[in-house]
Amino acid sequence: MAEQGKQGGKVPFGPDYVRAISPYIAGKPISEVAREFGLDEAGIVKLASNENPLGMPESAKQAAAAAIAELGRYPDSNGFELKGALSAKLGVPQDWLTLGNGSNDILELAAHALVTPGQSVVYAEYSFAVYALATQEIGARAIVVKARDYGHDLDAMAAAITSDTRLVFIANPNNPTGTFVPAAALEAFLAKVPAQVVVVLDEAYNEYLDDDQQYDSVAWVRRYPNLLVSRTFSKAYGLAGLRIGYAVAQPELTDLLNRIRQPFNVNSVAQAAAVAALGDTAFLQRSAELNRAGKAQLVEAFSRLGLEFVPSSGNFVLVRVGDDDDAGARVNVALLKQGVIVRPVGNYGMPRWLRVTIGLPDENTAFIAALERALK
Repeated sequence: MAEQGKQGGKVPFGPDYVRAISPYIAGKPISEVAREFGLDEAGIVKLASNENPLGMPESAKQAAAAAIAELGRYPDSNGFELKGALSAKLGVPQDWLTLGNGSNDILELAAHALVTPGQSVVYAEYSFAVYALATQEIGARAIVVKARDYGHDLDAMAAAITSDTRLVFIANPNNPTGTFVPAAALEAFLAKVPAQVVVVLDEAYNEYLDDDQQYDSVAWVRRYPNLLVSRTFSKAYGLAGLRIGYAVAQPELTDLLNRIRQPFNVNSVAQAAAVAALGDTAFLQRSAELNRAGKAQLVEAFSRLGLEFVPSSGNFVLVRVGDDDDAGARVNVALLKQGVIVRPVGNYGMPRWLRVTIGLPDENTAFIAALERALK
């Protein structure tokens, strides 16, 4: 029984900062939209969660199917085979790698391992919602730096670091805005950050960058002991449902993360599929090419419709669908009624905008047609 307070009422469970958390809201599943609006699931287009429209690569499907035979046994807690493949690809020792249940797991592990209640965490306005959640769930103080052109203002973020700051989150490209920070600006920022402050560089959409945007963040890890690079297999590699990501950092940081992560946080099917996907360069190239073409398709439509959008370096585009604060919610419902699922971003403080994942050509076409009807 909960402890009774002096006035006879129950003492609330848990700390105030946990009870104050607004739980993460995921994109609506197809089945839920079908039930809610009486639609046929087969005709619904989901462009809400930045998933790869090609789905899972065949190489990963075969590896996952083979791994099912051993599901009666625990997975390899240390992920030896996958770490070996990552080590060879990235050119770092295996003890520089941490595996996570999606990169979301990595972000939360970093917060729990490095920050104590009352200390501060710096991140940008309009950046990934999990940064705020990870900060709040440990009772830390959030320093939210105003965005510049919907993206990171790194000079302002460097200036916002205080004596009690222990962690800085940067997403590049950023979600949900799609903005990109060039390599030179990132490297200059890293040089400014005090040694006791860890920078988490979240590169969930790294594989979608154009050739002229590519940079070697792993080389920075070798130079900066306080840098942790986080990546995922959920996006370009098509393994969103298996939940697997990883971090690259020097051993002092990876040792801390491995001390607090769950012993079997990445299942054996996910590990096997990730090894196969990592080596499937043809699938990765096809995903990037499809994304470039689809992005052009959406951008052309938004321009034709006179809609403001944020130039994106990810696999999604943020578009403004009206001038009033009900616009995003209103247009979203109109799209749902037509069987098109996109992502409202009112919870990011952008109630006039929608985030649209880039899909297959026919999915993009269906969305554009539905959007034209919704705007009328």
